[in-house]
Parts: sequence; structure tokens; C-alpha cells
Amino acid sequence: MNKRVAIFISGKGSNMVSLVESMVGNHVARPCLVLSDNPCAEGLEKARKLRVPVAVVDHRAFSGDKRAFESAMIAELDKASPQIICLAGFMRILSREFLLKWHDRVLNIHPSLLPKYKGLDTHARAIEAGDRVAGCTVHKVMPQVDSGEIMGTAKVQIYKGDTPEALAKRVLEKEHMLYPKVLKRYSLADYRPVFMEFDRVCR
Repeated sequence: MNKRVAIFISGKGSNMVSLVESMVGNHVARPCLVLSDNPCAEGLEKARKLRVPVAVVDHRAFSGDKRAFESAMIAELDKASPQIICLAGFMRILSREFLLKWHDRVLNIHPSLLPKYKGLDTHARAIEAGDRVAGCTVHKVMPQVDSGEIMGTAKVQIYKGDTPEALAKRVLEKEHMLYPKVLKRYSLADYRPVFMEFDRVCR
């Protein structure tokens, strides 16, 4: 039986597309839902074109009531019955209670080599620090932001004169490669991390 995967988005949904397009053939997982907290998210139309069911739980309708917001998301998840949740540019911090319900079954991708540069503005911070290497990380989601067990990383070189925008573009390309690799392994209950060393994969 295929593993069912729900993907959470807030914006363009490019990582969502890479995940959905990877779940074909002998992949043991299949997308069952794309859920967004933003009714204007560009990724919703992309998901529809990929024939994945979509749901919107607009965070603005809950006036800062996180419990009610998450209860509405859980209602949508209960309909779709996923076994795995992938956060793909989802811009809400999930509560401890939500994560306990989905214990060890929520993945996220972050645009830095964790534990460096948790939070926002990761590319600018890496350049300002004089780093020569940046990248992205797939990790399990814990109540502490960007602190869960690392399930995969991909490295990108930082070049002299790089801008945050140029670096972000190259890191995003690696995200589209790394996240599907991690999900495929995770779906098989293989929890070994995937390490992508620039242009090669190290197991």
C-alpha cells in the first residue's frame, strides 16, 4: 500500500512540485493533499494542474487563534489521511500539540546548512559571515524552530561577489533535488540521512 503524503505550502510551491513529480513509478509514496494557509498561494494552481487535491485554511480568518487554525488544518488532514507531512515553504510555526499528534512524521526543508542560520534571511547571513559554503537541510520538525533531526543536506559554493538572490537561486535548485531523495528514503522507513556533496550524493 502506498504511503500518503500531505504537503503544506504558503507561496509558489516549487518544492511541492518537485515532491509531487517524484512520487511516481516504484516510489512507495503518493501525494494525497496540498494544503495552504494562503488562499492566494501560486502553488495551489500548480497542485491542481498536477491533479492533487487542495485545501485552504486561511490563517487570517482565525485572528491569531493558533489552536482554532490548527484544528481546521487537522480536519482537512483527517479527510486525506496522510501518513507523512512535508512542509514546503509553509510559513507558520506549528504548535507542540500539533507536532505531538504527528510525532516523527513531519519533514521540513530549510535554506541553510543547519544548525547554522535558523530562521529567516539565511543567504544574506551566510554571505555576511564570510562563509564559503551554503546549502539546504531536510529535517524532522520539532517544537523548537529548525532544530529537528537532520535527514539530509545539500551543499552549494558561495562565490566572491555573490548576492543573496543569486545564492538563493542555486540553493533552491539543490532543494528540488534533495527533498525528493529524502522523502523517497523516509517513505521506505530508511532513516539514514542523505548527504549531497556539491554535485554528488554520499550515502
